[in-house]
Amino acid sequence: MKLALPIRSLLALPLAAVCLIPAGCAAHVYAPPPPYAGPSPLVQEADRRGFRAGADDGARDFANGTGYHPRRDRKYADTPGYDPGFGPFPVYRDYFRTAYLRGYDNGFYHRG
Repeated sequence: MKLALPIRSLLALPLAAVCLIPAGCAAHVYAPPPPYAGPSPLVQEADRRGFRAGADDGARDFANGTGYHPRRDRKYADTPGYDPGFGPFPVYRDYFRTAYLRGYDNGFYHRG
């Protein structure tokens, strides 16, 4: 018995699809991600200034015997040294304060 031409064509479609699917997926080549450029100048400056201010204040508080109170210092609240050319102030403030606390800890406990 001879199958009609349309039925034979329909039976060949699943076989063709199975052969083409893996070939289509393997053809994609993805480029590697770009290299990390490092922190922005705003973050670098906030980190540098905050750490230095915190280290100075921590060492001063230890020497004066006033106790460990980094969040009470005016520099922690005011975040000095900000320049609008750096970028948004909230980002500078957050990085400055984080670095200030690290620096204060190092200064107070004589680390580094």
